[in-house]
Amino acid sequence: MNTTVQGLQRRLIALGYPLPKYGADGDPGGETIEAVNAALDEIEKLRGVKPSPSPGPPSSIVAAEWMPAAKMERVICHWTAGAHKASDFDRSHYHILIEDDGKLIRGIASIDLNEAPAKKGYAAHTLSANSGSIGISLCCMGGANEAPFDPGKYPMTREQWEALTSVVAVLCRRYSIPVTDKTVLSHAEVQNNLGVQQRGKWDFTRLAFDPSVKGAKACGDKLRAEAKSKL
Repeated sequence: MNTTVQGLQRRLIALGYPLPKYGADGDPGGETIEAVNAALDEIEKLRGVKPSPSPGPPSSIVAAEWMPAAKMERVICHWTAGAHKASDFDRSHYHILIEDDGKLIRGIASIDLNEAPAKKGYAAHTLSANSGSIGISLCCMGGANEAPFDPGKYPMTREQWEALTSVVAVLCRRYSIPVTDKTVLSHAEVQNNLGVQQRGKWDFTRLAFDPSVKGAKACGDKLRAEAKSKL
């Protein structure tokens, strides 16, 4: 008996290549050769399999015509402080709006109008910080109160948040914007992070779907981490 052949046969059996007629008998017969060839074929197939790319948001989530060529420096995220559906007034202030079910609505102004220096008809979404800034807004939080926290009749939904982080990832990839606290931020972070005074904006210091997240930085960090994970 050939102990080396027998060891090979036992290994083949353990890998799921049965040798039903003779088993691990130590004889390198046709049955063993067929099992070896089958194993080699399987190895060749595995060599040809390319690893799956890391999942990321499909670029199609934002239509190509919504993202014209421009040099953009940052993405600023808001809520409309209105209802769950985008109004014409909302569309006049933001480039992209996200309704409660995650549906995207295009704003009236094109992104390239906000390329620095901002052009006539630009989206005026952030006081004194519109040039070079893309404005995204979630349609929600009408009648909300910061303290004590009350999300009102139109709370931010998880579907909106998931769409937001995907849209941010796509825009950052399209415009080569790095994800930092000065380039991807909420309106509530603008004053501290960019040094541009605002008027008491608190979007977002709370997330209605996740009350454990509190404060502008915590909400912003969550936004950036999730957007970065989708790049």
